[in-house]
Parts: sequence; structure tokens; C-alpha cells
Amino acid sequence: MRSTHLISAVDTHTEGMPTRVVTGGVGTIPGADMAERQAYFAENRDGLRGMLVNEPRGHSSMVAAILQPATTADGHFGVLFIDTSGMLPMCGHGSIGVATTLVETGMVPVTEPVTEIRLDMPIGRIVAEVAVRAGHADSVTLRNVPAFCDSLDNDIEVPGLGTVRYDMAYGGNFHPIIDLGKLGLPYDRAHKDRILAAGLRILDAINASRRPVHPEDERISGCKHAMFLAPDSEPAHVRNVMANYPGWSDRSPCGTGTSALLARQHARGYLADDEVLRSDSLIGTTFRARSVAATTVGDRPAIVPAITGRAWVTGTANYLLDPTDPFPEGFVF
Repeated sequence: MRSTHLISAVDTHTEGMPTRVVTGGVGTIPGADMAERQAYFAENRDGLRGMLVNEPRGHSSMVAAILQPATTADGHFGVLFIDTSGMLPMCGHGSIGVATTLVETGMVPVTEPVTEIRLDMPIGRIVAEVAVRAGHADSVTLRNVPAFCDSLDNDIEVPGLGTVRYDMAYGGNFHPIIDLGKLGLPYDRAHKDRILAAGLRILDAINASRRPVHPEDERISGCKHAMFLAPDSEPAHVRNVMANYPGWSDRSPCGTGTSALLARQHARGYLADDEVLRSDSLIGTTFRARSVAATTVGDRPAIVPAITGRAWVTGTANYLLDPTDPFPEGFVF
């Protein structure tokens, strides 16, 4: 077999959402920290992103995690997240997939009942506590970066939808949080394409006129993910559906989205300090989240979220690129 690339990966899914964990074949990306490595990858290696997540090797909702040497003295690995929209500062379901892969493949020392894994990411340190039984990764609890509510009760004019009210919160990515019932859309998989279309319009409008910017790192700005809450959601138990750039719906409850929602629930006084939030996806899978500390981000009150979910290994593969392949960077269909 002829190939100019040989990329090794472990494929997983986290509560239904895929993560392709790239374990070899990329090499060390230049950069003193993961933010610098992300910037270098985006500018110089984007073709590899396309090859791994676009069709024909990937699909519209594929997310990949590229493992790197840690950039801190006590880190286990560095991680860069890519999807069909580009680079992601952080991915919650992807981090659960990474931690599960590292335990299941023995790439980190495994201890029972809990294995702690320290991951360096462009947004900072993420700590994963993996519940291990008989060598199997049963679940993962992520101690995420601080999450905060950016603003409440925002109104924006959206073509075809009129005035849309949303709260903006950050949990590793920015997420507008919207009451689906107020848009007249049912929380139903049969209507997922209508929900997705509405979400993309809302994201376009926000990014054009009210683009959020992280108060401590202006490189983190804009939003690629809109969270819709089912009309019957309760303060400690919500059902959500995510609409994501460039055009797909999250199968999982979304880790950064659930972190952002947790911060928003606390900002509105809906949850007690350590109360657990249950977040369900459109396919019925679940993350559980709670605040483990209070903090600040810039001048904003913030919380440190802990998100628990499960991932499963679905396969291993070596991805190749024949030099005559007409789609070396894949394609979007």
C-alpha cells in the first residue's frame, strides 16, 4: 500500500458522540504551550485536520483529539481538538473519550478504583478522574476550567426567527442557551433539522453583532455551539439539543455546554452550591455535573464544574493517504 501518511487512532464514542483519538503519526507540534501548538496547527497543518475528520474518513459530526507530549512538568498528555469547523479550545465529550482511551490502552499508569489523568489543553489544565474496575474505564469525571455566565436575558434579531432571547455562558466554549419552546419548536428528533437550522441562524447573528470574548484570553471568542433547552426542563434536570457549526447536532449532552449551563443555573439561583445537574441529550444519554469550587474569571463570578459521563472504545485504525487520492484533505458534502 502506498501512503504519504500513517496516522494511528483509537475511535470512541462518549454517550453516543464520536471522538477519534489520534495516538501516533502526527509528531510533536511546535509551541511552548498547547495554545501555541493550536495556533501552529491551524496555520500549518489544517490539511491533516481535513483528512481525519472530513469525508471520506470522517463525517459531519466527527471530532478528533490529537495527543501530544504534555507542556507542563506534571502533565500526562497535551490534547488538540479538531472538528469539521476547525479547532476547538476544549471538548468535554472528547476529553472523556481521551481519558477512557488512555486507560483502556494502558498509555497511562492505571490504578483502581480511580486513575487521575492530567491533560494540558489550549484553555489550560483539565483533570480527568477515571473510575476503573477490573481494568475497565467505567466512567470519567472531568474537573473542567472555570465556567461563568457571561450575560443574561439578551435579545437579538435573527432573520426568519424574529427576536430571540438567550443567556450566554462559557464552559470551555461559549454557548448561547435558548428556551426551545419560545421558538415554537418541539423537542423531538423528528424536528432536529429545523432545530439545527434555527441554531445556525442564531449563531450567525450573535457572531456578527454580539460576539463573546473571554475576559482573560481574547483568543477565545465567538460561539460555534447553541444549546436549546426542552420546555419541560427543570432547574436540576434538563433535556438539551445542541446545534453546532458547520451543521450538525451533538449526540451527547455536550460537556462544555453542560459546564456552561451549570454556570448559568448557578447565576440564576436555580441550584444550591453542590447540587447535581442532570443534562440529557436528544438521544437520551446523560451527563451529570456539579460545582466543586467557587472562583472568578476576570471580574465575573465563576464555578469549577465537574462533569461525569461514559465513553466506549469502538475500534482502532491506521489512516492512510495514497498520493493519488483526489481528496487529500477530505471534503464536506
